[in-house]
Amino acid sequence: MSTSLWYHAFGVRGSTYTRTTSVEGGVEFHITKPLEQWRCAACGSPALNSRGKVERRFRAVPIGRRPVTVVYPIPRVACAACGLIRQVALDCAEARRSYTKAFARYALQLCRLMTTQDVAQHLGVSWDVIKDVHKQALRRRCAQPKFEHRKRLAIDEIGSGAGHRYLTLVLDLDSGAVVHGGRGQGGAALINFWKRLRRSRAKVEAVAMARSPAYLRAVRTHLSEATLVFDRFHVMKLCNERLTALRRQLYRQATAEGQKVLKGVRWLLLKNPEHLDGSRHERPRLGAALQLNEPLATAYYLKEELRASWEQDDADEAEAFRLEWIARAAASGVRMVAQFAQTLRPHAWGLLAYYDYSISTGALEGTNNKIKAMQRQAFGFRDQEYFTLRILAAHETKYALVG
Repeated sequence: MSTSLWYHAFGVRGSTYTRTTSVEGGVEFHITKPLEQWRCAACGSPALNSRGKVERRFRAVPIGRRPVTVVYPIPRVACAACGLIRQVALDCAEARRSYTKAFARYALQLCRLMTTQDVAQHLGVSWDVIKDVHKQALRRRCAQPKFEHRKRLAIDEIGSGAGHRYLTLVLDLDSGAVVHGGRGQGGAALINFWKRLRRSRAKVEAVAMARSPAYLRAVRTHLSEATLVFDRFHVMKLCNERLTALRRQLYRQATAEGQKVLKGVRWLLLKNPEHLDGSRHERPRLGAALQLNEPLATAYYLKEELRASWEQDDADEAEAFRLEWIARAAASGVRMVAQFAQTLRPHAWGLLAYYDYSISTGALEGTNNKIKAMQRQAFGFRDQEYFTLRILAAHETKYALVG
C-alpha cells in the first residue's frame, strides 16, 4: 500500500506503511513513524532521545464489512526541552482514544441516520465508543453557545427521568436554539447561565416564562431591565386544571344519571370550541353536560372568554377586558374560578407585557416534545452530560433525533 493511499483513504499522515495481516475476519495495517517525524507531544521539540516503544491499536474506517485496525508502535522519548519522558505526538488519533480521527468522522456521519446502537453494531464496536465519538463532537460544537446577540429568551423546565429529575432550559426565541440546560428546578439551575450571560454583555430585551416565583426572582435579579412576559400557555393550563378539578368534584356529587352525562367530557371541556369533532357528536355531548350543571357552564364560558384577552387590539383594551373578567369570575359563585381570579389579579402586568413583546414559551414546548421523542427513541440516557449536549443540538435539523 502506498503512503499516498494511506493518507487519503485512512487519514494517517507522517507515518510509513510496513505490512498487512489478516486476523479473525479483520484487517490489520502495521505502520511506523520515521525518526525525522518524531516530535514531543507537549512542546513539539524535535530534540528527543529514544526510550523504547509502546504498541497501540486503533480502529480505522472499515473496508466493506471487514473491520480495520491500525497497529502503531509509538516511540517513547525523553524530551531535552521539557525534561520529561512521554510518547511522541500523533496526527491520526486524539489523546486517550482507541480510534482514528477518520473513524470518528465516519461514525458521526452514520449517527445522523442511525441510532447509536445501530452504528455500534455496524462498525463492530461497543455502544460507549460511538457515544464517546458523538459526545466529543457535541462538546466542540454546542457546549459553549454564544450569548452576545441574544435578545428574546424563554425559560421553562422539563422532566429528565424517573425520580423527579428536572432540567431547566433557556431557549433563544430568535434562533430556536436551546442555549442552556441546567440540572434541577428554580433559580439554582440558572446560576451558570447568568455568569456566562453577564460575561457576554448581551442586551436581553424580553423573557417569556411561566408564572414561577423562583424564575421570577432570578430574572428580576439578573435581568432587571428586561420585560417579563407571563406565558399564555401556562395561564390557560392552570385555568384548565381548575376546570378539571371542578368537573371531578361535580361528578362525585351528581346522581347516577348526571354522572353518565359528565363521564367522558373532560377533554371536551379543555378543547377549543372550533376543534370539536362533529362526526363524534362532541358538541351535543358538551352542551348536555353544561346544561346539566350551572357551575360547570359558568366556569367553561369564563375560560373561553379568558382566551379572548390575548386577542385585544392593544394593552389598554386588554387591561380593561382582564379587569372585567376578574370581577365577573370573583362574583361567579364558583369557588375554584374565584380562587383562580385572585391568583391572576397580582400578575396582570406580566400578562399585559404580551402586547409589548408578542412572545411565549410555545417554541420551547415544541422543543420539549423533540426532547421527549429523543428520550423515547434512546430508552433514556445514562450520561446526563451527553443528554444535555443532545438538547443543545436539538435545533439542528440536519441531525436526526436518534438515540
